[in-house]
Amino acid sequence: MKRQTVLVAGFVLLVATSALADQLILKSGSCLTGQTGVVKGDKIVFASDDLGEVEVSLNQIASLAPSSHTILYVDGERETQEFAVSNGVFVIQGAPLPKASEIKTIDPEEEKWHGSVNVTFMSSRGNSYEGSAAVRANVNRRWEKDRFRSDFMYDYGKTGTTRENREKTTDKWAIEAQHDHFWTPKFYTYENGRYEQDDIAGLDDRLRLGAGVGLQWLDNKVYDLTGKWSFNQEAGLTYFSDNYRDKPHGTDEDYGAFSYAHHLLYFPKWIEQVKVFHNLAYYPQVDDWEHYNITADAGFSTEIFYGINLLAKIEWDYNSRPSEGRKSTDFRSILGLGYGW
Repeated sequence: MKRQTVLVAGFVLLVATSALADQLILKSGSCLTGQTGVVKGDKIVFASDDLGEVEVSLNQIASLAPSSHTILYVDGERETQEFAVSNGVFVIQGAPLPKASEIKTIDPEEEKWHGSVNVTFMSSRGNSYEGSAAVRANVNRRWEKDRFRSDFMYDYGKTGTTRENREKTTDKWAIEAQHDHFWTPKFYTYENGRYEQDDIAGLDDRLRLGAGVGLQWLDNKVYDLTGKWSFNQEAGLTYFSDNYRDKPHGTDEDYGAFSYAHHLLYFPKWIEQVKVFHNLAYYPQVDDWEHYNITADAGFSTEIFYGINLLAKIEWDYNSRPSEGRKSTDFRSILGLGYGW
């Protein structure tokens, strides 16, 4: 009798569990049972009882029962609704999702801090004695109306033919930060600052403070053929305070400059864990356009396993009036491992 009671209870529990499970029916006719998760771009995360967590493209789904999701509209408004999927389209009670053209994203990612630290070393012994190290680190966060990013870099190196006659060939560090406030989904104002020192270039220190406006033309925009893109442009005014060891002729220590910058971020559709980036900033002096500074970089990073990532990038700095006896151009290539979160 007790055994029969246990079997009946188990059967009832199984039926109840099955009734609570979601069913995802694909256009191919396959059926998955499990739990509906969040929406990521044009894909739905589904925790299948048999396959585990999978991401299914919306256009592959024939039907999916209603589930609760958070909608973020382009004007910043949020609301939570239950809607289903029918023939690759989100629907509420059989009708297409209202205000679909005004939706920025569904189930936006939780606002939290992201960042990475990457380090590279190089050492040689024999006919030459050389050692160098480079550090690149950043933290960033995006809120509904605000965005913040801070970067740190440090390069150091020595080289020579013996251990005793090695000379310092690189000694540079910099820290910078920028805050953006979005007044509309695309238009924002920003404030930024940077402090740096470069012993080899004869720059004892430089302070840079700026403010201006920006346009976020693409913000994690997903294209079916290529992947996810972000692109923004900025223009403003910047104050420079340069302290050279050997001041170049005709250069002011304190001056104002116009500023232009753009930033590109791309996640290829076929290798989503790879992040490709490019940044450029141009600063011509307000009253002397022949004096200008340019900073630029380009490269990619990719996660290898458990947060360990590979960073490969090139950096280019140009100063039209460097310290006396120094060159205008600095070019660096970075290849290192690090940790991202």
